[in-house]
Amino acid sequence: MRIVTNLSIHVAKSFGGNLEPQRADSPTVEEEERPPGAGEVAEHEIVKMEDVITIDPETTEVDLNHGRIGKIENLEPLTKLERLYLRWNLIKKIENLDHLTSLIELELYDNQITELENLDHLVNLEMLDVSFNRLHQIKNLSALTNLRKLFLCANRISLIENLGHFTNLTMLELGDNKIRKIENLDNLVNLTHLYLGKNKITKIENLDKLVKLECLSLQCNRLTKIENLDQLVNLSELYLSENGIETIENLNQNKALETLDLAKNRVKRIENIDHLQALEEFWMNDNGVSEWACVDKLASNKKLATVYLERNPVANDVNYRRKLKLAVPWLQKIDATLCR
Repeated sequence: MRIVTNLSIHVAKSFGGNLEPQRADSPTVEEEERPPGAGEVAEHEIVKMEDVITIDPETTEVDLNHGRIGKIENLEPLTKLERLYLRWNLIKKIENLDHLTSLIELELYDNQITELENLDHLVNLEMLDVSFNRLHQIKNLSALTNLRKLFLCANRISLIENLGHFTNLTMLELGDNKIRKIENLDNLVNLTHLYLGKNKITKIENLDKLVKLECLSLQCNRLTKIENLDQLVNLSELYLSENGIETIENLNQNKALETLDLAKNRVKRIENIDHLQALEEFWMNDNGVSEWACVDKLASNKKLATVYLERNPVANDVNYRRKLKLAVPWLQKIDATLCR
């Protein structure tokens, strides 16, 4: 049985009509951060859980998104609960969950939580989302050994730490934090998706043990060089836009790449990608490519379907689209526009 309490219309009006943003599990985080204090309401307007749900001990899913709920409480009878969704509320503390040992998914996205705590009894948890909160540290998660997906984006986390026990983790989202160094990930041997966009990372490093990684997002950091990716032979998606990269290099072992995102960097030449025979998406807009000779080399990538080169010097050519299509006749899309 599933209990859904839809308060979105009421809450949307109260917050000026803005509906809930999607989870940031895509390579880029587009949602705007709330200004400090946003979402604060008078105490008498905070809703209690007991006022918005009818307790049924057989319930397996409770959805209380957009509810102005201020505290997790009164869920003791729900011993069969597997999924609890509390997105976009006013919760400040993780508490009163010890009895929910059957819980598989817990969403606390977009609340006012300052600390990860009181989760030790949720040993069956497979997905935890505490994105868009006020966390400063990753801690108190050692009991959650069955966790598969962990979302902590848009917080105030500065260190990647205390994750060594997550040997079953397949997805880790730490985008939009204050992280400066990639570290302490060696034990995450089953990780397939790692999102570290919009941080302050200066170097690609310490990823050698993540041999199952399929998707790596490092958009909007402070990188100047593509390096240390040799062991990631299963990588199919690499997102490096909005950095300071000048040269396409060191991708020799990444032959499984299907998507390569280098938009908004300082690259002047398309090179060292002719061996990427699986490449389908090549995003190079907002760089400094000025020579058609290097653009013509894309003819080596026989599966290439989409190319972005807008806002490069070559795109100023009046015959830009025609020349690009002649160089790579099998292209299906150029700069978000379908080819005829």
